[in-house]
Amino acid sequence: MRRIAIALLGVLAMTGIEASAVTVLCNDSVVEVENTLADPTDLWVSPEDLTRINGFELKPEGACLDSICIPLKQDQDSEAFVRREGQPWVNVTALARKLEQPFVVDRDEGIWSFGGIPATRGSFLTSGMAPDFALEDREGNTVRLQDFRGKKVLLVTWASW
Repeated sequence: MRRIAIALLGVLAMTGIEASAVTVLCNDSVVEVENTLADPTDLWVSPEDLTRINGFELKPEGACLDSICIPLKQDQDSEAFVRREGQPWVNVTALARKLEQPFVVDRDEGIWSFGGIPATRGSFLTSGMAPDFALEDREGNTVRLQDFRGKKVLLVTWASW
């Protein structure tokens, strides 16, 4: 029965019949996507929904976000781009794989969750700047991290669990 359902979904994807709405969690946002291209394994959305989900825009050179651009041929079907009945569809999960972006899906609930894109986190790692916070020392005095700006600081954390 499961094989029949998967085969049917594959046929629906090839004919361009749209699947039900899904919820996508990405970049601390919840995006409701009304129309997706039916596929048993991947998430296909319109270019407009791609931008709503993760900020990537479909441009002639590919799917781009700031200085990151994933080449995408839009004149032929590929693993990341197809046209069905004149409507362009972008495979969000194929882009995530290329970006080494983790994702998970709960197919029963229609929820997709995408983690951070490693290439966008580079500036934080190179700057080495921790966000400001305040804690009390052993004497009850408030100590703020910003008080040590310009100095090298070693932060040590510990938890009993």
